Amino acid sequence: MSIITISRGSYTHGGKVAEKVAQKLGYECISREFLLEISDEYKISEIKLIRAIRDAPSFLERYTFGREKYINYIRAAILKHLSKDNIVYHGFAGHFFLKDVPHALKVRIIADMKHRIECMMAREGVSKEKAEIMVNEVDKERRRWSQKLYSIDTWNSRLYDLVINIEKITIDDAVDIITNAVKLSPFQKTPESQKIMDDLVDEAKKRLERDPGLSPFFEPMREGPWKAKK
Repeated sequence: MSIITISRGSYTHGGKVAEKVAQKLGYECISREFLLEISDEYKISEIKLIRAIRDAPSFLERYTFGREKYINYIRAAILKHLSKDNIVYHGFAGHFFLKDVPHALKVRIIADMKHRIECMMAREGVSKEKAEIMVNEVDKERRRWSQKLYSIDTWNSRLYDLVINIEKITIDDAVDIITNAVKLSPFQKTPESQKIMDDLVDEAKKRLERDPGLSPFFEPMREGPWKAKK
């Protein structure tokens, strides 16, 4: 039983790789959009959450609750869900929250600029010059986003166990590499690694519970999000 996190830049086919990996392993596949699905459980405005995910950190800077409260919610939601194991999670700094969990395989999918520009041209119907500007702008914003919210640079290869250049191999080859890697002994869950995961979940829960200022973006629920549904 393992967890796989896949970090990907724009137009690197990381989403397709994640879905195929999950299908091949029989794992659940989720992305950052699952946070919207559980926003009601946490009594969080879905509209505000969408804006925060899309526009952070500029959106967060306009509110007094700011960066830390936003991260507290994201951390709690992601860790609670990933603690079930047998999950492929792509996007939204999953590798950051699981950096100390041994049985989490952290993967980065990359592609060279030429390939990404061609994908942008095909999707947006723009010139090569315009596509290059757009790709660079997306990279700049995503890098700023991760550095502002999590103080990490997603382009730092040391954050990952595996970095795959999708331009040099096929999507199916990437899937084979990941599914084989996760079967290696370092990524198998042990009592010790599970305790690390459980401790992270407990700490995330405590951060939410002791924060008295979650409103208006957060409405503290002392039991709701952590109480098993009947």
